[in-house]
Amino acid sequence: MRENTFNTTSTMQERAVLVSLVTPSIKRGISDPEHSLEELVALAETAGTEVLTTMVQNKEAPDTKWFIGKGKVEELRAIADELGATTAIFDQELSGAQVRNLEETLDLKIVDRTQLILDIFAQRAKTREGIIQVELAQLSYLLPRLSGHGKNLSRLGGGIGTRGPGESKLETDRRHIRGRISDLKAQLDEVVRHRKLHRERRKKSGVIQVALVGYTNAGKSTLLRELTSADVYVENQLFATLDPTSRTLELPNGREVVLTDTVGFIQNLPHDLVAAFRATLEEVLEADLVLHVVDGSSPMRDEQMAVVEQILGDLGAAGTPSLTIYNKKDLCEENNVELPIPSNDTLVISAYKEEDLALVSNKIQDKLTGDTVIITLPADRGDLIALAYRSGEVTGNEVSEDGESLRLTVQVSRQAYELHGYKLQPYLE
Repeated sequence: MRENTFNTTSTMQERAVLVSLVTPSIKRGISDPEHSLEELVALAETAGTEVLTTMVQNKEAPDTKWFIGKGKVEELRAIADELGATTAIFDQELSGAQVRNLEETLDLKIVDRTQLILDIFAQRAKTREGIIQVELAQLSYLLPRLSGHGKNLSRLGGGIGTRGPGESKLETDRRHIRGRISDLKAQLDEVVRHRKLHRERRKKSGVIQVALVGYTNAGKSTLLRELTSADVYVENQLFATLDPTSRTLELPNGREVVLTDTVGFIQNLPHDLVAAFRATLEEVLEADLVLHVVDGSSPMRDEQMAVVEQILGDLGAAGTPSLTIYNKKDLCEENNVELPIPSNDTLVISAYKEEDLALVSNKIQDKLTGDTVIITLPADRGDLIALAYRSGEVTGNEVSEDGESLRLTVQVSRQAYELHGYKLQPYLE
């Protein structure tokens, strides 16, 4: 059996200095450096680390050897010694050589943003699919950095970077890791195949899929729980839930849809993680409606929305019908954030208010409902009559005088009608 030393837990809380490099190109990008550093603090605390202080270096470009420059490294060493730090966490991704150089000079564990996020995901993954995807992402991250993590990986006591698959043994070579990556990809392909079969069965049965997406900690899991009385874990922290959760939601007209909560997004989400979680995020691609849940009270609301929209675009889901739900309206006044005006494609709610949950259910129903059609069917065609009922809400039902035909008024479901409607086309009035 493969030895896995990443599942150890630290007996002593890590004490970290957080470091961010700000360059002109970073300032021009979609990510706000100050907000990114604030998120790094939340990520470190989520991983169980005590954050001692933060340090920012402004530089034209990253130093190829030291990342933040030799002088700043000396300053970091002095601060770490003074505060008794055990770890330095960088807000950007480091190369293996940079990790090696920093470790040798600082005598600290060196962790970058990607490794920190992967570590949190390793803690949170519960399903077989989630565990496979996290391990695949960690190994893909580790492979090009083997030469740079020797001292880091040999440190005892667990902690960030030592959960998950990272080192089976210190002498693990690239060939072993490549073989493991191939095995994981094969397992993931099998999971994807099963997921695809489930999706196809759902479509054939006319099941309507609604996906919750959004920035991490926007309140997606809370909304799922309140709408469906689901027993899902809800906590005010980043990546409180990782594995997708699906529950049945009954709409006001009595029709049922499947509501799925997906993993929260974050700026600078590791590329390997997006690639590994593509199978999970394919639920978004298959959705008939996407609910983009936004933390309406966040001062960084627009930037967070842009990150989500960018990732959805990268996944190819930008064209899916969507509804933007600004959550946490009760906190907006407290944070001095102005609320947007509700529209056909937006709602402003608090997930804990019943009247707001009713608004969400009604809006989902409106979004999924197409036109009203009138269908006249032979009374002896039970198959077509049943199909008409599956295609939407029947609001009128008249039997002809001779009893040979049935005239149905149907408010059609777009998804179901697209799937089955061609069989009913000849009978439309």
